[in-house]
Amino acid sequence: MLTLTDNAVVAIRDLMVGEDVPPDAGLRISPKADEAGTLEVSLASTPEAGDQVVEKEDVRVFVAEDAVPILDDKALDAQPGTPGHPTFRLDRRS
Repeated sequence: MLTLTDNAVVAIRDLMVGEDVPPDAGLRISPKADEAGTLEVSLASTPEAGDQVVEKEDVRVFVAEDAVPILDDKALDAQPGTPGHPTFRLDRRS
């Protein structure tokens, strides 16, 4: 199962600030429809059917069903960027 680093938790929280999103909203990771092997992230109000929900502290990440096998041994990390625009990356868990 995908894990979240502390930096990722902070970055996701920062993305939610000032956004008109419900309290159960989260970051959704899914394959990009027109680019094989590419993932995209977006804010989502709720998980879609089949999504795996990863929670840490007060943030949630929804992993699309067809992305679960790709992310199973990964950790989502983030580097701070300009406010509201962090850079996310996936690292293999050790």
